[in-house]
Amino acid sequence: MKSTSVKRGIEKAPHRSLFKASGLTNEEINKPLIGVVNAYNEIVPGHIHLKNIVEAVKRGVLMSGGTPLEFPTIAVCDGISMNHEGMRYSLPSRELITDSIEVMAKAHGLDGLVLVPNCDKTVPAMLMACARLNIPSIIVSGGPMLAGKIGNKKIDLITVFEGVGAVKSGKMTEEELAQIEDNACPGCGSCAGMFTANSMNCMTEALGMALPGNGTIPAVYSQRLRLAKYTGMKVMELVRNNVLPRDILTDKVFENALTVDMALGCSTNTVLHLTAIAKEANVEMNLEKINEISEKTPNLCKLSPAGPYHIEDLYEAGGIMAVMNELRKKDLLNLDEMTASGKRVMELINGCEKLGDKVIASIDNPYSETGGIRVLKGSLAPEGAVVKKSAVSEEMLENKGKARVFESEEEAVEAILNSKINKGEIIVIRYEGPKGGPGMREMLTPTSALAGMGLDKEVALITDGRFSGGTRGAAIGHVSPEAVEGGPIALVEEGDIIDIDMTKGRLDLLVDKEEMNKRRQRTSNRNMPVSRGYLGKYSRMVTSASNGAAYEEL
Repeated sequence: MKSTSVKRGIEKAPHRSLFKASGLTNEEINKPLIGVVNAYNEIVPGHIHLKNIVEAVKRGVLMSGGTPLEFPTIAVCDGISMNHEGMRYSLPSRELITDSIEVMAKAHGLDGLVLVPNCDKTVPAMLMACARLNIPSIIVSGGPMLAGKIGNKKIDLITVFEGVGAVKSGKMTEEELAQIEDNACPGCGSCAGMFTANSMNCMTEALGMALPGNGTIPAVYSQRLRLAKYTGMKVMELVRNNVLPRDILTDKVFENALTVDMALGCSTNTVLHLTAIAKEANVEMNLEKINEISEKTPNLCKLSPAGPYHIEDLYEAGGIMAVMNELRKKDLLNLDEMTASGKRVMELINGCEKLGDKVIASIDNPYSETGGIRVLKGSLAPEGAVVKKSAVSEEMLENKGKARVFESEEEAVEAILNSKINKGEIIVIRYEGPKGGPGMREMLTPTSALAGMGLDKEVALITDGRFSGGTRGAAIGHVSPEAVEGGPIALVEEGDIIDIDMTKGRLDLLVDKEEMNKRRQRTSNRNMPVSRGYLGKYSRMVTSASNGAAYEEL
């Protein structure tokens, strides 16, 4: 046990004395020490109930002979931090959470970890920590929020965001928006659609680092508490058998996760996060691999914002195991991989048949023959860009239009809400990348405004920033290299023609090389933003979005 380094032998009498100061008995000290990472706070609705989940985890650990030791970490609500300076801190919080878990686990010689995240950056951060530390670990999330309702219509947070644009364009009254505001988010849990938090919680199942049901059991169901108890029990089995995260997080398991991602139609942010997790697990993953898997994986789900269904519907239709079982029928998964459950993938999904054909389509009659995410490359994005293709209307899959260029999200939002954008134009927002932002802000406000004003089938948006999992429409993010590092996006001018072809995976700026060279000579790149505090450190250390916006190796 790793904890022998802090509790065994006469030399460790001072250490044991300090454990006893925390109230531990000799009997508790002699058992495996299991860290329980709690992302609870009173700000984030996805996390306000995590105390209960953690207590259930601790009971499971105790039932199986371990000593649970709870410690906290931070969490950012992407919805609350949206469209102001707070969003600069969302993606950077991922690295901070990962580092803090490493510090606590290493400093105190823990034998194993149960990690309890829920919202956008806490889930990938905890997976990154698992891979980095490589001690027996398992994840159980807080679970998805139920959808809100007005009459018989289900609504969610995106309904509120899009309602702002609807009010601005005269399609909705302020009173109607207020009613939506009061009913869209009915209680605790990660927001109800296939947005980033739920995408990553589902990925945790597909990666084998959580028990079945982790991604879809609603936050308010008692089954979620039972899952947490079983997770606490399971970590003791992992400790006894010395099953390590990197034993589970193999290259084939990442292929499984990407395949499930494409079938579900997950957030484009999964590209950033899975790339960063793979890096921590010493597994090679690149954008070409993502496109390769997308090309052969059918899209089986149309969950909000791509369609009318929510995570509770996916749960009732059979959840992630049913999706994986459907994919198995076309030999699209690696079935012999081990999971934290102690079972191999084939054992877990065997017999998990979906209910109906609407929420989870048949593999023989999918919503699309190709996956939900598409990586685009071309003269505007030499290192790649990403779009949630499953949430794009068919008429926008191939699109050519004049560029409208903005140096920040705020400038673009002002133009959209004041009807300064015309049908057929392509909005370009730059200097919002990982370094240039800094922080690679999520841009749900401009995309929601376009959707609310009925322009999501008429206007595309391209940025070196990123988009919420709740974004729909032709929203292309992660353009790399980013503007502040001299990427072609920095040289786009008003009126330039941009050619988008999501079918062929192309994103091109139709300006000849001679003109681009002239522009490069006369354009002085904007300097990296000077920021004090954490954002300053982050901007100096972070790498390209094409590398998962992970920290640079020193």
